[in-house]
Amino acid sequence: MKRRFGAIVCASAMMLTMLSGCGSGDDREDQFVVGMEVGYAPFNWQTNEETDTSVSLDGAGYADGYDVMIAQNIADQLGKKLVIKKIAWDSLIPSLTSGDTDAIIAGMTASDKREKGADFTTPYYDSKGMIMIVRKDSEQASYTDIQQFSGQNVVGQLGTSYDDVIDQIKGVNHVTPKKTYPEMVVALRAGDVDGITAEVAVAKGVIAANPDLTYITFDEGKGFEADTTVSIAMKEGSRGSEDFEAVQKALDNIDEETRLAYMEKAVQNQPAQE
Repeated sequence: MKRRFGAIVCASAMMLTMLSGCGSGDDREDQFVVGMEVGYAPFNWQTNEETDTSVSLDGAGYADGYDVMIAQNIADQLGKKLVIKKIAWDSLIPSLTSGDTDAIIAGMTASDKREKGADFTTPYYDSKGMIMIVRKDSEQASYTDIQQFSGQNVVGQLGTSYDDVIDQIKGVNHVTPKKTYPEMVVALRAGDVDGITAEVAVAKGVIAANPDLTYITFDEGKGFEADTTVSIAMKEGSRGSEDFEAVQKALDNIDEETRLAYMEKAVQNQPAQE
């Protein structure tokens, strides 16, 4: 009789999602829940193929990429199970506020605007400069100064520094930003725009899948002024807390050699961006 009563109590507790000690070890407190777009290779992408670096997306394939590798390393150090949530870019920071995620590891650059809604760790990667992807057979392929794009159509991704920097080009036709990077690539290939802003790691994947495209860098002092570091975002007001400090300490434990090796592997494994 006691065993039957205990089973009923345990089942009830599970239905109410209470931490009763009857769970399977996947309670929320045992998880490190990370949000990302899962569509921004080589930082993160979605795939149907399981790899030695991928993480299940709850029955919707797998998340993979540089951000996933960083997140897994941190989760391992925290002694928690890594859970990846696929979230649209403009809903990432709100997911921290609501408590749906513990951290955002999504190739996100800290900024004054974003600091109003989240607290950021130190950077975990630096692309070291913003460049431009253009059509290989275009006149733009020979440009060495961003001001040469004056009067031309340039597009960036909505809500990102890719879009913010475009106005540094005097007289540019700042095209309405796209929600996703693949949309930007389609616009460039179709001739709707003359250039799309990018970072080298992202550009390499794009041109590998689209041999009709190339990327250009700019002469010193002739390029974009942009912060191309990316950091981990956590809930606003959490800086100094035990959770924030634990994530920061785990990040600090990932040395530069490991970070570079992660990115090299991500670039090699990233899917085609068409």
